[in-house]
Amino acid sequence: MVGDTVRVDTPPKLSAMLTKSVVSSVLPGQGKPRGTTLPGTVLERPEVVVDPGHLAAYNEVCGFRLSNELPATYPHILAFPLQVQLMTDPAFPFPLVGLVHLRNVITQRRPVRVDEAFALRVWVENLRPHDKGQQFDFISEVVVHGEDEPVWRDVSTYLRRSGKKSDGKKETQLAPPAPKAIWRIPADIGRRYAAVSGDRNPIHLYPATAKLLGFPKAIAHGMWTKAHSLAAFEGRLPDAFELDVRFKLPVLLPAKAAFTSWQVEDGFAFELWDARKPKPYLQGRITAR
Repeated sequence: MVGDTVRVDTPPKLSAMLTKSVVSSVLPGQGKPRGTTLPGTVLERPEVVVDPGHLAAYNEVCGFRLSNELPATYPHILAFPLQVQLMTDPAFPFPLVGLVHLRNVITQRRPVRVDEAFALRVWVENLRPHDKGQQFDFISEVVVHGEDEPVWRDVSTYLRRSGKKSDGKKETQLAPPAPKAIWRIPADIGRRYAAVSGDRNPIHLYPATAKLLGFPKAIAHGMWTKAHSLAAFEGRLPDAFELDVRFKLPVLLPAKAAFTSWQVEDGFAFELWDARKPKPYLQGRITAR
């Protein structure tokens, strides 16, 4: 973590930042990189208190039971406005529109209770090459008041495509494993998740708005698919674990998806596939810590 820490007392307005980014993306020259380095600023909300009503709405949309502990994916939606604030800063080298969420790794040292106040801090680091462009990591941490070490950490890896032509190689398509559950994902899940997460990116809302940005239909939020996958393991998770998910292909809405999981030596592995054709949506692993 490098650079100055900037205190953020009020969560930034996601809707305004996303709207500005979408509008600016259609202006001439806005799709080009604006620099070659990432900003070193650390954004910190020192006083975060969870709204139980908001948490209940999140749990309902994602499939979690009501509890006095936060699902491991919940702090991500509290951190996301700070991520977007950095993405829309003039010092950030890439436009927000067009970034691809490749991977999300959440490490929970212990569950966070609903009644615990905590600080939330976010920064971006590790700009590096990718075979399709450049990638970088947004780091988010939760530090409960009175404790020195973060109890929760989130690493979100994003890709900025460079426009390079593909080398023509395609990944080998494997037959999907036998599903343990079939998810019928409704067409409005993007709007429902947007209502609780604040992420109203047009690609998740309606077919018409998604088509403006190059998608044939609206797509599900990757973090909704991750949260819904995590909900399948409720009652079987240790207090401390790492939840690592790689997002493979977008879920076009509505969708029929096949979920499967199996036990491994130190936890669980799981996958989500298109139920109609051998296309993987995500691959994940839960590892005890």
